[in-house]
Amino acid sequence: MPIPDFQSIMLPLLTLASDGKVHHIHEAVNELSGHFSLSEEEVSKLLPSGQQPVFYNRVGWARTYLKKAGLLEDPKRGYFQITGRGRQVLEEKPSRIDMQFLRKFPEYVEFRETVKEETDEEVQEENLEGLTPEEALENAYQRIRNDLSEELLSYVLNSTPGFFEKLVVQLLVKMGYGGSQREAARAVGQSGDEGIDGIIDEDRLGLDTIYVQAKKWDANSVVGRPEIQKFVGALQGQRAKKGIFITTTRFSNEAREYASNIDTKVVLIDGKRLTSLMIDYGVGVTIRTEYELKELDSDYFGETSIDN
Repeated sequence: MPIPDFQSIMLPLLTLASDGKVHHIHEAVNELSGHFSLSEEEVSKLLPSGQQPVFYNRVGWARTYLKKAGLLEDPKRGYFQITGRGRQVLEEKPSRIDMQFLRKFPEYVEFRETVKEETDEEVQEENLEGLTPEEALENAYQRIRNDLSEELLSYVLNSTPGFFEKLVVQLLVKMGYGGSQREAARAVGQSGDEGIDGIIDEDRLGLDTIYVQAKKWDANSVVGRPEIQKFVGALQGQRAKKGIFITTTRFSNEAREYASNIDTKVVLIDGKRLTSLMIDYGVGVTIRTEYELKELDSDYFGETSIDN
């Protein structure tokens, strides 16, 4: 089944805590993954950032919202326990606990109002309540990144062939190939071999070389298998084992299948991946704003807590 949203996890999580014991968040993740019949792949699926599993994140936020409503408490970091109010809620046998249900508790309402006051832009909350804060943040980031990628590609398509070659060189250098910019600058566009636009060192010592094909085609074109075969033939003529085919458009399925089934290592970089790499390595883009997502450092406090 699909990974449940964090609101759907609230009631099963509170029910799990109904035994009155202190539970660890990892224990809850394991128990609830069985409750929702999640596969190992679904349990291990990561957020777009790759920093945390989606299901773990959603269980964590279900716990947070239940705690804000006073239904759970955390005796120590990473653990939780049901409260008297939580027991009373379960005695009512609700069919579902979600953010609307939690509005009956003043502590939760105060928490939500504080969040709204600290938000600069008005958003349609009903469209976001199925997402955890990290998911909403990452979704917004991905939308901005996708828009930037499309804008980048349009600029690349409108550039001259010479500028495109320069861009390819700079990107490969940023990725660690070809040594310095000056050393790499002579790579692309210098070879007269058919099917090869340039040669670049794989490392600063020049222990191996990579042959490059850089084609700036319009967005409606498709690079097919014949183009890749031509490139591979040129590589074999140079006794080369590695090649990179970079284009501003896309590759056909036949081209990709052919490249994956030959002994020569050929990496295909289409327009979408090209702009993604440009963003990752800072080519043609500049940083507008940076945000840091922080969490509590429990080690900092150590044993300094005051016992009541």
